[in-house]
Amino acid sequence: MARWLQSFRRPPTAGAVGRTNTPAPGTGVSSRLTALRSTVAGIGTTLDEQTTCGELTKVAAGHTGCTAAIVRRASEEGEVEFEAVSGDHTLLPDLRWAAEVACRADSRVGHERYGPALCVPLATGEDRYGVLVCVRRHGPFTPSEVDMLALLAERAASHIRHAREHDRMSRIVGDLQRALLAEPGRPHPNLDVAIRYLPVGQRALVGGDWCETVRLHFGRTLLVVGDVMGHGLEAAVDMTAYRSALRYIASSDLPPHRVLRQLDDIASSESERRPATCLIARVDPVRGQVTLASAGHLPAAVIDGKGDTSLLPVPVGPPLGTGLGGYEPATYHLEADETLLLFTDGLVEHRGEDIDESLNRLARLRFTASEGVETILDTVLANLDARHAEDDVAVLASRLRHRPQPGDEGAALGM
Repeated sequence: MARWLQSFRRPPTAGAVGRTNTPAPGTGVSSRLTALRSTVAGIGTTLDEQTTCGELTKVAAGHTGCTAAIVRRASEEGEVEFEAVSGDHTLLPDLRWAAEVACRADSRVGHERYGPALCVPLATGEDRYGVLVCVRRHGPFTPSEVDMLALLAERAASHIRHAREHDRMSRIVGDLQRALLAEPGRPHPNLDVAIRYLPVGQRALVGGDWCETVRLHFGRTLLVVGDVMGHGLEAAVDMTAYRSALRYIASSDLPPHRVLRQLDDIASSESERRPATCLIARVDPVRGQVTLASAGHLPAAVIDGKGDTSLLPVPVGPPLGTGLGGYEPATYHLEADETLLLFTDGLVEHRGEDIDESLNRLARLRFTASEGVETILDTVLANLDARHAEDDVAVLASRLRHRPQPGDEGAALGM
């Protein structure tokens, strides 16, 4: 590598006396360094190991006129083979020789038996991932080419190390997120419930939005949606704490506004707990009622038997974790053919748009009377383009389930 870099410092060849187009001192060095930066920048453009290997062999083949391939270390899982081949694969040397070199500590090895063949370690520091194999028909590799290939291989190895570390951390985070993503409880059989959760971003499995259902006495069910401030794993951890506290408090069968008050007391006593909004709805099928209470959350919506959507106003108290309390209930009649919809702000909000307009977009949705809760959620998510939401989305739909009463069969038969 040193010899190759030294070639940048060679002075330009002297020309005829009086020549006026002689490059200024350092011009050649500057242009070569610029070319080097451009070459190196083409390796490691992603956090994908296979892509990095392909970029390495493509650059190596393009700059030395060789066929280039990667051979992993024999100790790794899977069969050893040439990978990410760039160029004429028929020129590649014996695979057993390349595999043997991949396990050795040589800094670089050439083998004239296969023509001008060269193995350069795919290594950075103490980490070795295999070798870069280069072979060509014309002439042996020059010292400067060897040094360049060593530099490129080291660059690729560094990115492979980062890619593997990123994958390892992603698996750890994914396992933890799956552990945090507990299924909501089961509602009473007299209530149909459907839930959807869409985390924002490509890799996240769960964030700070959540839904919960808790069975209460006398056939009632507590429906809950919440939204912890922030995204990702940190928000998911606090989300789990809120859900656990909610389940504990709900076992006392308190009204929704008192459940919020106790949740707020618990959250505000923990200085590191993130604030959260929350909407609780207690559905009482026997009385045909729903009682709601809000901690800084958007209102619920109801879809009537004709398919029209409207919002249910509810007094809005402070978010959980502020310690301010002040939550009030609101009770509404709930018909058997009406669907209750609870959601987090990611479903409706758009950056730069007034929240009233965002809610009006939801209220303008229309449905058919025959749609079940699952179909309703699919329609809502599709019409509001929730797949491209700017924030996490959690939404819950519920409807009273018709339970046949004595005499229903006779009435249906006209008796």
